Amino acid sequence: MKALAVEGKRVGKVLDQAIETENMIQKYETLSSELLTWIEQTITVLNNRKLANSLSGVQQQLQAFNSYRTVEKPPKFQEKGNLEVLLFTIQSRMRANNQKVYTPKEGALVADINRAWERLEKAEHDRERVLRDELIRQEKLEQMARRFDRKAAMRETWLLENQRLVSQDNFGYDLPAVEAAKKKHEAIETDIAAYEERVQALVALSKELEAERYHDAKRIDARKDNILRLWDYLQELLKDRRGRLEKNLTLQRIFQEMLYIISWMDEMKGQLLSLDFGKHLLEVEDLLQKHLLVEADIAVQAERVRSANAAALKFANGDSYKPCDPQVIRDRVQHLDLCYQELCALAAQRKARLEQSRRLWNFLWEIAELESWIREKENIFSSLDYGKDLTSVLILQNKHSIFEDELAARRDNLRQVMEEGESMIQAKHLGCPKVQKRMDEVRREWQELEELAAFRKQNLQDTQRFFQFQGDADDLKAWLVDSMRQMTSDDVGHDEYTTHRLLKKHRDLRDEAAKNGAAIDALSKQANALPEELKSTPDIQGRMMDIRDMYIELLTLSDLRQKKLDDTMALYTIFSETDACELWMSQKETWLVGLETPEKLEDLEIVQNRWEAFKAMLEDKMRKVDSAVSLHNYDLDCDETESWIKEKTRVIESTQDLGNDLAAVITIQRKLFGMERDLAAIQDKLDFLRGEAEKLVKDHPDHASDILARQAELDAAWDTLKRSLKDREDSLGEVSKLQTFLQDMDDFQAWLFKTQKAIASEDIPDSFPEAEQFLRLHDAVRDDMDGHEEDYHCVRDTGAAVIQDQEDDPQYQQLEQKLAGLDKGWDELHKMWDSRKNFLDQVLGFQQFMRDAKQAETILNNQEYTLAHADKSDTLDGAEKTLKKHEDFVTTMNANEDKILGTMETGQRLVDCGNLYSGRVKDKIGSIEDRYKQNREKAKKVSEKLKDNRELQHFLQNTQDLTLWINEKMLTAQDTSYDEARNLHGKWQKHQAFMAELASNKDWLHNIDKEGQELMVSKPEFEPIVTERLAKLHELWDKLESTTQEKARLLFDANRSELFDQSLTDIKKWLAELQLQLQGDVDEEVKDLTSANIQLKKYQMTENQVQDRARELEELQEAVQQHASLREEQPELEIEQQTLQRDFKKLLTPLAQRRSKLEAAKAVHQFYRDLADEILWINERLPMAMSEDHGSNLQTVQLLLKKNQSLQKEIDGHQPRIDEVLERGQQRVAAGSLEAEQMSEEMSKLQEDWAELQDEMAKRRARLYSSNEAQQYFNDADEAEAWIGEQELYMIADEKPKDEQSAMIMLKRHLVLKQTVDDYAHSIQQLTDCAQKMLAEEHPDGEDIIRRQGQVDKQYAGLKELSEDRKNKLNNTYHHFLLSREVEDLEQWIAERDVVASSQEMGQDLDHVMILRDKFREFARDTGTLGQERVDAVNRAIDELIEAGHNEAATMAEWKDGINESWADLLELVDTRAQLLTASYDLLKYFYDGKELALHILEKKNELPDDLGEDFSKAESFHRMHAAFERDISSLGKQVKQFQSTAARLHAQYAGDQATAIQETEKEVVDAWKGLLEACEGRRKRLEETANKFRFFTMVKDLLAWMESIIQQIETQEKPRDVSSVELLMKYHQGIRAEIETRGPKFNQCIELGQALLERKQKDSAEIKEKLMQLIGKRKEMMLKWDDRWDWLRLLLEVCQFARDASVAEAWLVAQEPYVASKDLGETVDEVEKLLKRHEAFEKSTATWEERFSALERLTTLELLEIRKQQQDMQQYIQEEEKDSRKEDTGFAEESSQLYATADQSMSGIRVKETSSGGLDGTAGESTVQLVSEIHDSGSLELDPSTSIQVTKESEKASTLPTESSQAQPVLLEGTLARKHEMEGLDKKASNRHGHIFAYKDAKSFSQSVTFHGEEPLSLTHASCEEELQNWTIAIEQAAQPMTEEPVAGLSGVKTQSLPSPSSATTLEVQSTKKDKEKRFSLFTKKK
Repeated sequence: MKALAVEGKRVGKVLDQAIETENMIQKYETLSSELLTWIEQTITVLNNRKLANSLSGVQQQLQAFNSYRTVEKPPKFQEKGNLEVLLFTIQSRMRANNQKVYTPKEGALVADINRAWERLEKAEHDRERVLRDELIRQEKLEQMARRFDRKAAMRETWLLENQRLVSQDNFGYDLPAVEAAKKKHEAIETDIAAYEERVQALVALSKELEAERYHDAKRIDARKDNILRLWDYLQELLKDRRGRLEKNLTLQRIFQEMLYIISWMDEMKGQLLSLDFGKHLLEVEDLLQKHLLVEADIAVQAERVRSANAAALKFANGDSYKPCDPQVIRDRVQHLDLCYQELCALAAQRKARLEQSRRLWNFLWEIAELESWIREKENIFSSLDYGKDLTSVLILQNKHSIFEDELAARRDNLRQVMEEGESMIQAKHLGCPKVQKRMDEVRREWQELEELAAFRKQNLQDTQRFFQFQGDADDLKAWLVDSMRQMTSDDVGHDEYTTHRLLKKHRDLRDEAAKNGAAIDALSKQANALPEELKSTPDIQGRMMDIRDMYIELLTLSDLRQKKLDDTMALYTIFSETDACELWMSQKETWLVGLETPEKLEDLEIVQNRWEAFKAMLEDKMRKVDSAVSLHNYDLDCDETESWIKEKTRVIESTQDLGNDLAAVITIQRKLFGMERDLAAIQDKLDFLRGEAEKLVKDHPDHASDILARQAELDAAWDTLKRSLKDREDSLGEVSKLQTFLQDMDDFQAWLFKTQKAIASEDIPDSFPEAEQFLRLHDAVRDDMDGHEEDYHCVRDTGAAVIQDQEDDPQYQQLEQKLAGLDKGWDELHKMWDSRKNFLDQVLGFQQFMRDAKQAETILNNQEYTLAHADKSDTLDGAEKTLKKHEDFVTTMNANEDKILGTMETGQRLVDCGNLYSGRVKDKIGSIEDRYKQNREKAKKVSEKLKDNRELQHFLQNTQDLTLWINEKMLTAQDTSYDEARNLHGKWQKHQAFMAELASNKDWLHNIDKEGQELMVSKPEFEPIVTERLAKLHELWDKLESTTQEKARLLFDANRSELFDQSLTDIKKWLAELQLQLQGDVDEEVKDLTSANIQLKKYQMTENQVQDRARELEELQEAVQQHASLREEQPELEIEQQTLQRDFKKLLTPLAQRRSKLEAAKAVHQFYRDLADEILWINERLPMAMSEDHGSNLQTVQLLLKKNQSLQKEIDGHQPRIDEVLERGQQRVAAGSLEAEQMSEEMSKLQEDWAELQDEMAKRRARLYSSNEAQQYFNDADEAEAWIGEQELYMIADEKPKDEQSAMIMLKRHLVLKQTVDDYAHSIQQLTDCAQKMLAEEHPDGEDIIRRQGQVDKQYAGLKELSEDRKNKLNNTYHHFLLSREVEDLEQWIAERDVVASSQEMGQDLDHVMILRDKFREFARDTGTLGQERVDAVNRAIDELIEAGHNEAATMAEWKDGINESWADLLELVDTRAQLLTASYDLLKYFYDGKELALHILEKKNELPDDLGEDFSKAESFHRMHAAFERDISSLGKQVKQFQSTAARLHAQYAGDQATAIQETEKEVVDAWKGLLEACEGRRKRLEETANKFRFFTMVKDLLAWMESIIQQIETQEKPRDVSSVELLMKYHQGIRAEIETRGPKFNQCIELGQALLERKQKDSAEIKEKLMQLIGKRKEMMLKWDDRWDWLRLLLEVCQFARDASVAEAWLVAQEPYVASKDLGETVDEVEKLLKRHEAFEKSTATWEERFSALERLTTLELLEIRKQQQDMQQYIQEEEKDSRKEDTGFAEESSQLYATADQSMSGIRVKETSSGGLDGTAGESTVQLVSEIHDSGSLELDPSTSIQVTKESEKASTLPTESSQAQPVLLEGTLARKHEMEGLDKKASNRHGHIFAYKDAKSFSQSVTFHGEEPLSLTHASCEEELQNWTIAIEQAAQPMTEEPVAGLSGVKTQSLPSPSSATTLEVQSTKKDKEKRFSLFTKKK
C-alpha cells in the first residue's frame, strides 16, 4: 500500500507537473500572441509619417514618443523576457519529465518574437530619427521666421526712412551745392543698391519658408509683399529724385557754362579793345592770325552760346518740373546774347583796323623790299667789271639778261605796288603822306635803275664785240700761221700712199683757206662795227693788216705746194704699177714650175682614198685616246668613291662606343651631320659609275674583269656602309627617336634664325608700291610661321617628353636650356613679326599719305600757277570769259578740295595714332594746309578782282553803247530837212516820237549813273575813270536834249496852225474809234479762255494809246498856251480843246469797266480750264492706283513698290495745286458769281475724284506691302530650304576617323557646323514669327505661308537631329582615341615613377640627403598632384563613357582597374621612401647644426674686441655695437634652445652610439653658449663705465665753455644812458639769469655723474675730481659776476630815474613861476573870482606836487650805501678803539653818537635781496631785510599795515629803489614808519610815547613777531632830543619809502618811478589810453 501510495503520489505529481506545464504553454501562447499583436500595431503606429507642421505639434509628438519609450515599451520588453524564461522553463520541465519538448507554433517562436522586436526597434529608431529631424527642421523654420521678422522690421524701418530722405529736394542754388547733392544722392543710390541684396535675401528667406511649408507662411508672404512694395516705391522715388537732381545739375552746369562764357568774353573784350595794331608787317600778320583765332573762338563760342541758351530755355519753357524761376533763366540768356553781340561788334571793328594796318605795313614792306632790291641791282649795274675776256663778257651778258628779265618781272610788281599806294591815297588812309613820299622815292630810284641797266647793257655789248673781234682775229691768225707752216713743208711723201694722203690734206687746207677768206671779210666788218674809241686804236688796224698779208702769202704758198704734190703723185703712181706687174709675173712662174698633174683617173681616186683612210685613222686614234682617258678617270673615280665610302663607314663606326645618353646622341648627331645628304650623293655617284663601267666593259673587253672587280669592290664597300648604318640604327633603338628630335630641333632652329633674320631687316620702303610689296612679303612670312607652328609644337612636346625625369643630367639641362631658348625665340619671332607688322603698317600709311600729298601738292602747284597768271581783260566779253574761266577754276578747286582735305585727314589720323613719321606728316600737313588756305585766299582775291573788272567793263560797255546811241540820235536831231513845207505834220509826229524815245531812254542814262555811283562807292579806285566817262556821257546827253528841243521849237514855229489842226483832227478820229470799240458786249466777244486773253491784250494796247493821247493833249494845251498870242482864233481853239478833254475823260470810266469785265471773264474761264486739267490728271493716275498687278516675285514687287512710291510723291506734290484750284473756286462762289452752282458741282466732282485717287493709292500701297511681305517670306523660305539641304549633305557623310588627330579635326569641323546650324535657329524663328504674324493679320497667302513654314520647320528639325547624332558618334570616337592614348601614357608614367619611388638610397651626408629629399619631395608633390589629377581624369572619363553607353565599355573598365591598382602601389612606395628620407635628414641635420652652431658661437666670441674707445663718440659707438651684438646673439640663444629640444627628441628615438653622439654634441653647444654670454656681460660693464667717463668729460667741457660765454656776456654789456636802456639791460640780465636757471638741472646731472664715477673708484678718479672742482668753482664765479652786475644796474636805474623826475619837476617849476610872479589881481569881481578859482587849482596842484618834491628829497640807495660805508668806517674806528670787547647794543649815553648808533641799528635791518640758485620758477631767490619800528609813546615808529598795497603785473608804484619780482604773485610791500602807540589812528598821537625799534627779516617774521637773528629791540625810553629825533625820523621815513615789486618774466620789464602818485588812493588802476601809457615812466606832464 505504501508503495502504491508512493506511486500514486508520483503519478499525481507527474500529472500536476503536466497540467502546470500545459497551463504554462497556454500562457506562453497567449502572451506571445498578445506581444506579437502589440508589436505589429506599434510598428504600424511608428511607421506613420504624418507629422505635425508646427514646432509645438512636433514637440508633443516627440513627448508622446518618449512616453512610449519610457512607459509603454519597458513592460513589453519585460514581458518579452518573461516569455523567453517561460519557454525555457517549459522546455526544461518537459525535458526533466522526459516529455517531448514543446515547440511553439510557427510565428510564435522566440526567434519570430525577436525578429518582430528587431523590426520594432528599427521602426522605433526610424521614428525617433524622423521626429528629431522634423523637430530640427521646425526649429530652423522658427528661427528663420524670427530672423525674417527681425530683418523685415529693420527693412521696413530703413525703407520708410529712405523714402522720407529721397522725398526731400534740398539741392541748393549753385553748382557746388548741386554737385554735392548729386554725390550725396549717388551715395544714397549706392547704399540703396547695396541694400537690394538684403531685400533679395529677405525674399529668398520667405521663399525658403514657403518651400519648407512653414505653418505661418501667409503672414510671411504678406509682409514680404509689403517690403517689396515699399522697395519699389523707394526705387520710384529715387528715380524721380535723380531726374529732378539731373535737371538741377544740368541747369547749374548751364549757368556755370554761361559764367565761363561771359568771363571769357570779358577777357576777349580786353584783348579786342587793345590799341596795339602792330609796328611792322610780321607783327600785324601775327595780330591778324591771332585775331582770326579769336574770331574762330568767337564763332565756336556762338555755338556754345546758342546751345547754352537753347538748353537753358528748355528749362524755362517746359511744362514739367522747373528747377529754377523761368524769368531768371530768360534774364541770363538775354544777358549772354547781349555780351556776345557786343563781342562780335568789337571783333569786327578790330579786324577792320588790323586790315588797314596790314595794308599799310604790307605796302611799306613791299616798298622797302623793292627799294632794297633796286639798291642791290644798282650796285650790280654800277659795277665797272665788263669782263677780261670773251667768256667772262658772255657770262656777264647772261647775268645781265637775267637781271633784265628780273627787272621786267619786278616792273609789274612795281605797278601793283604803286596802284596799291594810289588806292590808299585815294581812300585817305592814315599813312597817306608817308605812302606818297615812299612812292616818289621808289619811282625816282626805279628810273635811275632802268637808265643804269641800259647803259650797262650797251657797254657789255661793245665789250663783247671787242673781245669777239680779238678772239676771232687771234684764231684766224693762229690758223694762218699753222697753215703757212704746212704749206712751207718739204715733205712730199715717200710712196704713193703717203703722197696721196698729203695731197688730200692739202686740198682740205685749200678749201679751208677759201672759206676763211669770207671770215676775214666778216672780221673786217666786225672791226668797223666797233665804237670809234676802239676802232681807231693801232692794235685793231695793225691786226687787220697782218691778217690780210698773211692770207695773201698763204694763197701763194698753196699754189706752189699743190704743184709739187701733183708731180710727186704722178711719179709714185708709175712706180706702184710697175711693181705690181712684176709680182704677178713671179707668182705665176712659181706655180707653173711646181705643178704635177696625175696622168690617170685611177691615180686621182687612189689619192682620194688615201685621204679618206687618213681621216678614218685620225678619228679612230682620237676615239681610243678618249676611251683610255675614260678608263683612267673611271679608276680615279672608283678610288675616290671607295675612300669616301670607307670614310663614312669609319664615322659611323666611331659612334659605337659613345653610349646612348643625351651627350652621346648629341655627339652622334654632330658626327653624322649631313650623313643622309652624303649617302644620297654616294648613291648617285655609284649609279653613274655603274653606267660608266658598262660602257668601258664594252669598249675594253680585255680590261672587263678589272672593271667589274672594281665595281664589285665599290658595291661591297657600299653594302658595308649601309649595314653599319643599319646596325647603328638598330643599336640605338629609342635613341634614334632622340636623334630625330635633335635633328628636327636643329632644322627648326635654323629656320627660326633665318626667319628672324628676315623679319629683323631694317629695310625701309621708299614708295607706296614698295611698302605694299614689303607688307605682302611680311604676310607671306606670317603664313610660313603658321605653317611651322605645328612643327614647333611637335618639337616642344617631344623635347618635354625627352627631358622628363632627367633634371639632374647636365646634358639634359643644356637641352632644356635649348628648348627654353627655342620658346623664347618663338615668342620673340612673333613679337618681332608684330613689331615689324606695326612698323610696315605705319610706313604704308605714311607712304600712302606721301603719295596723296604729292598729288595734293601737284594740284596746289597748278592752282598757284593758275592764280599767278590770272590777267584782267580790257573788254566786257574778255572779262566775262576770264571770270567764267576763273569760276571754272574755283569749281575745280572745290572738286579737288575733297582730295586735299582727305589727304590732310589721313595725315591727321596718322599723327593722332602716333605714327613714326608724325613729325614729317605734321609738317607736310601744315605746308599743304597753309598753301591750300593761301590758294583759297588768292582765289577769293582774284575772283573779287575779276568781278570788279567785269563790273567796270560792263559799265564802260554801257557807257560806250549809250554814247554810240546818243551819237546816232544826234544825227537825227541835227537833221534840218524840215525847211520845206511838205509833210510838216508827219515830221512833227516823227519828232514827237523821237522825243518820246529820248524820254524813255533817259532811264538808260539814270541806270548808268546809278551803276557808276555804286561802282565808285564799292571800288574807290575806279572813281577817276567812272567820273570821266559819266561827265562825257552827261555832256553828250545834254547836248542831244538841247538839240532836240531846238528842233521841236523850229518845227512848231514852221507850221504851227497846220500842226495844231491836224493834231486835233487825229485825236477826234481816235476818240470816235475808241467809243465804237467800247460799245461792244464783253460776253459776246469772250467765249473761252483764248478769246479772253486776246481781248485783254487788245485792251492793254488801247490803254497804252490812251496814255499817249493824254500826253499829246497835254502837249497841245501847252502849245496853245505858248503860242496863244500868235493865233487869232484863240477862243475857238480853247473851246475845242476843252471839248476834246471832256470827251477823253468820259472814256476813262468805260475803259476801266471793260477791263474789270474782261478780267472777270478770264478768271471764270481760267478756273474751268484748271478744273478740267486737274480732273484729267486724276483720271490719268487713277488706273495706275487701281491696278491689280502685285508682282509674282520679290524683285517685281519691289519694283512696283518703287513705282508706287514715285506716284505717291507725285500725288503729294500735286496736292497744293488741287488746293489752289479749289480755293479759287471757293472765292468765286463766295463772291456771288453767276455760275456759282456749276462751279460748286465741278469742285465737288474734283474733290470726289481726288479722294478716290487717295483711297486707291492707300489700298494699293497696302496690297503691295502685303505682297512684298509674302514674297520676302517665300524668298527667305527658299533660301532656308536650300541651306538646310546643303547642310544635310554634310551631315550624312560616312567618313570615319582613323586616329585621334583626324577624329579631333572632324569633331571640330562638325562642332563649327553644328554651331552654325544652331545659330540658324534664329533665322528659322524669324521666319516662323513672320508667318504667324501674317496669318494673324489674315494675309491672303497666310495658309500657304503656314504650310511652307511647316515644311521648313520639319526640315530644320531633321537637320538638327542629324547634327546631334553625328556629333555623338564623333564625340564617342574621339574620346575613345583620347582615352586610349591617355591610359597608355599614364601606365608608362606610373611605371617610370615606380622605379624612382622604390630606390633605397638614403644619402651619405646632409647635403646629399637634402638633395635626395628635395628631389623626392618635388617628385612626390608632382606625382601626387599630377598623378592624382590624371588618374581622376581617366577614371572620370571612363565612368562618363561607360554611363553614356559606349560600345567599348568592358575594355574601359579593365583599363580603369589596372590604372587604379598601379596608382595605389605607387602611392605606397612614395610614402615609405618619404618617411625614410625624413628620418635620415633629421639625424644628419642635427649633427650638422650642432657643429655649425658651436662654430658660430666661437666666431661670435672671437668677434668681441678689447678696445673700449679713446673718446666719448667711440665709446658710444662701441656700446651701440655691443648692444647690436647682443641682439644678434639673442637669435643664437633661440637656436640653442631649439637645438636642445631637437636633441631631446632624437635621443628618445635612437639608442646606442647614435644616442651617445647626440648627447655629446648637445653638451658642446651648451658649454660654448655659456662662455659667450659671460664674455658679453663683462664687456658691457666695461663699455658703460668708459662711456659714462667720457660723457662726464664732455658735459664738463660744454658747461665750462657755456659759463665762459655767459661771463663774457655779463662783462661786455654796454653802458646805458637813460631809464629805458637801463630797463632793457635789466631785462637782458634777467634773461641771462633765466638761462642760468635753465642750465641748473644739467649742472646737477653732471655733478651727480661725477660723484657716481668717484664712488665706483674709476681709474681716472683724480682727473674726474679735478674737473668736478673746476666746474663748481666756475659756477660760483659766474653767479658772483651776475650778482655784482645786477646790483650795479639797480643803482644805475635809481640814479637815472632821479635825474628824469628832477628834470620834470624843474620844468614844472619853471612853468609855474610866471603865474606866481604875476601881479594881476583882477579889476572886476568876475575876474577876481576866476583868479581865485585858478589859484585854488594852483594850490591843489602844488599840494599834489609837494609829495613829488618830498620824494625827490629822500635819500637814494647810492646815498644810503655811502652812509653805510661811513658807518662801517665809524664802526671800524670804534672797534679799533675798543679792541677788548664789542658791544652789540648801544644806548643813548652820548648825544653825539646817538644818531649814528640808531642809524647803525636801522641799517643793520636793511639787506639787499640775495639770490639763490635753486629756484623752480626761474627767478632769483629773495631774502629781504625789512625795517619795522614800533614806537610807543613819544617818538615811537611803527609799520602801518594799512599802507600795504596789493599790486598786479601791470601796476606801477613810485620808489627810490628798483624792485625785485615774485613770479606773477601779489606781494606784501613794506609800509611807512609812523609815530604810533598801538595803531590808534593815523591822525591821533599815542598816549604812551615810550617805544622800541624792532628789526624783522620779512613780513612773515613780522606777523609772527620773530626779530632778525633774535636780536633784542632797541629801546627809545631815554631819548632826550625831540627835535633831533624828529629829524632822524624824517630821514628814516625818506629812506624807508615803500617799494613796488613787479614780476619779471619773459618780455616784461621792470617799471619803476621815483615819485609817488598824485592820487591819494592806495590802489593804482591801470589806464588804457595812449596818454596813460605815455605817463607810465613819469607822472609829470610833458614839457611843451
